[in-house]
Amino acid sequence: MTSKYSKYITTELKRGIVMPGYKGDQQIVQGYRDGYRLGLEHVIWMDNEVLPGAFYGEYTWQWPNTMKDQRQGPRWNVPELVTPELVKSGKVPGIMPHSHPFVEIFTYFGTNVDDPSELGGEIEFWLENEKFTLTKSFMIYIPAGVEHCPLVFRRMDAPMFHMTLGPIDKYV
Repeated sequence: MTSKYSKYITTELKRGIVMPGYKGDQQIVQGYRDGYRLGLEHVIWMDNEVLPGAFYGEYTWQWPNTMKDQRQGPRWNVPELVTPELVKSGKVPGIMPHSHPFVEIFTYFGTNVDDPSELGGEIEFWLENEKFTLTKSFMIYIPAGVEHCPLVFRRMDAPMFHMTLGPIDKYV
C-alpha cells in the first residue's frame, strides 16, 4: 500500500556500496560466503541515495564463531598488543585508524534479554592514541576530525548488534 509517508521506510539493503580503503575487505552483504555464514552481516543501510534527504546510517549483526554455519577457530588472529601504528603497518588485519569530516555515533549492543547492558564480549576501541576496553553495550560520540580505530574484538560470546550514524548524505 502506498501512502504519503511510505517513501520514508526502507526494508531492502542497499547493494553495491564501495567501502573506503581503510575498511579492508569489508563488503555490504548478507548470507554466506564460501559455504560459511558471514561474521559481519548488514541488515540495512540508509543514506541520501537510498532516500533523498536522509543521512548516513549503517546497521549490522556480528556473529560469534560458535553460531551455526560460522567458520570455526579464531576469526581474528590478533596479537596481545594492538596499536593504531601496528594496524597502519599492515601487520595486523582490521579497520585502519581514520577520521571523518563529520560527527559519528558508533555503537555496539549486546543481545542478552535479561541484561541488555551486557555486551557479550570484549572490544578494544581507539580514539586518537587512547585505548578503551569495553564489556558493556556502548555508544561513542566521535567528533569530526578525531582519528578512531582500530576496533579489536578480544572476545565474542554472543551476537552483537552494531549501529553507526553520521549527519552526512553518504559515508566517506
